[in-house]
Amino acid sequence: MSKTTPATLALDRAGVAYTLATYGYDPGSERVGLQAAQALGVPAGEVLKTLMILADGKPACVVLASDREVAMKKLAAALGAKSAEMMKPADAERLTGYRVGGVSPFGQKRAVRTVVDADAAALAEAFVNAGQRGLQARLAPADLVRALGAVVAVVT
Repeated sequence: MSKTTPATLALDRAGVAYTLATYGYDPGSERVGLQAAQALGVPAGEVLKTLMILADGKPACVVLASDREVAMKKLAAALGAKSAEMMKPADAERLTGYRVGGVSPFGQKRAVRTVVDADAAALAEAFVNAGQRGLQARLAPADLVRALGAVVAVVT
């Protein structure tokens, strides 16, 4: 597994301190973030998932704990939109350049607005996908917010 991805390169360029961790990705897992947390031996709330959505038809990204679900009305409001919906997996892969299960908020082919759930942003450290299935970056969510210019909001 290569540990250099567009995400790690973007983290380096942004000056974000992080460490990498690998785990055995299970393509049959229903919930990738929960499987990653179990494999890494950490609480599910410390592994953040990256979801690609459409807010009023425009792409955006939301980062939240892997054991939480997005409240689409709250997410739409955080983005100043009337509605939000999940992006189709094939569209998310085309837009980000990553495969589903390996989508990182960093180093996407096209920069989009990003929202970080307030509970996730408040953590001292958490894991976020580093741009490849089975590769996670441990970092301070505050650095994620700063580096991406993300909006922090309650979206769960």
